[in-house]
Amino acid sequence: MELKKTREDVSIGLLGLGTVGTGVVKLLERNHASIRKRLGRGLRLAAVAVRHPARKRDVALDRVRIVGDPWRLLADPAIDVIVELIGGIEPAKSLVLGAIAAGKDVVTANKALLATHGQEVFQAAERAGARLGFEGSVAGGVPIIRVLRQALAGDRNRAIYGIVNGTCNSILTAMTDRGAEFHEALAEAQAAGLAEADPSLDVDGIDAAQKLSLLVMLAFGARCPLSSIHTEGIRRVGQLDVAFARELGYVIKLLAIAKDDGRSIEARVHPTMIPRASLLADVRGAFNAVHVQGDALGPTMYVGEGAGMMPTATSVLSDILEVAESRGRRDARPAPPLGMPWRELRRARIRPIGGLEAEYYLRFLVRDRPGVLGRIASILGRHQISIASVIQKDRKRGTSVPIVIRTHDALERNLVRALAEIGRLAVVSGKPVFVRIEDRL
Repeated sequence: MELKKTREDVSIGLLGLGTVGTGVVKLLERNHASIRKRLGRGLRLAAVAVRHPARKRDVALDRVRIVGDPWRLLADPAIDVIVELIGGIEPAKSLVLGAIAAGKDVVTANKALLATHGQEVFQAAERAGARLGFEGSVAGGVPIIRVLRQALAGDRNRAIYGIVNGTCNSILTAMTDRGAEFHEALAEAQAAGLAEADPSLDVDGIDAAQKLSLLVMLAFGARCPLSSIHTEGIRRVGQLDVAFARELGYVIKLLAIAKDDGRSIEARVHPTMIPRASLLADVRGAFNAVHVQGDALGPTMYVGEGAGMMPTATSVLSDILEVAESRGRRDARPAPPLGMPWRELRRARIRPIGGLEAEYYLRFLVRDRPGVLGRIASILGRHQISIASVIQKDRKRGTSVPIVIRTHDALERNLVRALAEIGRLAVVSGKPVFVRIEDRL
């Protein structure tokens, strides 16, 4: 597929032809007429670099140059924009930096690269005056990067609550709606192509943390190293906890949460109980959503499909269009990729998770004997943890039964110490479970 070349066409070199890359090619072909009307010029796919050039593809590439060496595209002076869809750190990092050094504009959907080496990539683009688009790196088809960088730039953002991993949201939806256990819901997601054979990046929260790092930089104008984000996944969420959450009026979601009080920043990813009546609670399946709380605008929420071929390809193509439109303005100096120069980002303190003050759901599996609840309550009290409510069901003397406690606001470091002490009691089976509660969305 090659659009007819004109003097003003923007020439594209595509690195990687996987799911998203294939979607980009399809959209370029499908929408070439409307793109030309919008831009007053065409977008021409000039070349594609793939690992196996001879392999048959699902898209028509009859007149597109297909090569096995991606560096050939960087060395081609006729290519204006490099679109990196290889993923991972290397060779993606070297190729992106090489493209910038070669005077190319770059579009990428690589959140792992930007979350771990963002400073190097963003500063390289700033020094070179290169355009760098990365809308597809967070929340698939949800245009949250552009919203934070442009539409909300005049407000002071105070908090972000994001469902930014479609795999985890799909698993938790199955557990909530159908009563599936975690391992069953994961197997279903893998069969449907929503989860990888090794799902660790998703279910351990790493993918969401990478995305949150970028969201914090954009929303708060602050540096947020990936290593500073407290990260937990959903492997420990059981059907028992999902059922108790429902009874308490909550659902469990894997949330990427960031809050800025002007002095320090919270940045954390973990399973969270949120009110069943909240808008985020209704975001199901592979959909993503980002709730932003601003001083002037108040709460806004952005929802859409968070992964897959066409949602992410749509975001990638939106970046290509923005780059092409900017290239058409002779007096246009590219804006910094994050909306401000890297040196202007605040070096804010990222608050350790132990300093978090929140309400908590606690679950203990205990031997049903007199005085057990009193011993647990006594330990919590010694650690300055106040009990708001208790649920104890299915009592049968001599057996193990769950005790569920909801706390008032408590300091997490105190809670961790209390749970460690409770876990050592002979009447307690297994490790106590706790889930943070976010009531004030």
